[in-house]
Amino acid sequence: MDSNIQSNSYKLIDMKYITNQTGLTDKWFYKLIQLNQFPKPIKLGRSSRWLESDFNSWLQNKINQSKLPK
Repeated sequence: MDSNIQSNSYKLIDMKYITNQTGLTDKWFYKLIQLNQFPKPIKLGRSSRWLESDFNSWLQNKINQSKLPK
C-alpha cells in the first residue's frame, strides 16, 4: 500500500449516489466524462467509483459558476 494513502482518507461513491445527490441521470454524467467536464471514474473490476472529494469539488464549482454575473 502506498505510504501516501492513509486508511479512511478517501471515501468512494458510486453513480447511484451521484444521481441521487444531483437529480441528473447517469447518461448525463457519462456524457460529461467524455467531454472532460466531470472526473473520470476509478475502475474497480467492472465497477466505477469516484472520490467523494472530487464530486464535492465539481459540485461546488458548479454552484460557484451559477452565482457569477452573466
